[in-house]
Amino acid sequence: MKTRAWVLAAAVLAAGAAGARADDAAECDAGIAMIKAEQAKGPAQPVADKLKTALRVAEREKGEKEYDECLDAVADAKKAVKAGK
Repeated sequence: MKTRAWVLAAAVLAAGAAGARADDAAECDAGIAMIKAEQAKGPAQPVADKLKTALRVAEREKGEKEYDECLDAVADAKKAVKAGK
């Protein structure tokens, strides 16, 4: 009986984690698109440098399926844009 409960709990957690990863992947993709859009606006050089770094990191982390780290890079890009305004 306990084994069955553990299996059920593990299945529920795995299903929830898969859904969260899909959400994070979509947020990562949206963040990468945002960084590219901000770069296209031709920001000041310090902001452009930070955006370039953030984009490189975000794309690398996306490729490694490390979506939380991709989102960290996107957050860095958002801070750079906000500071540049």
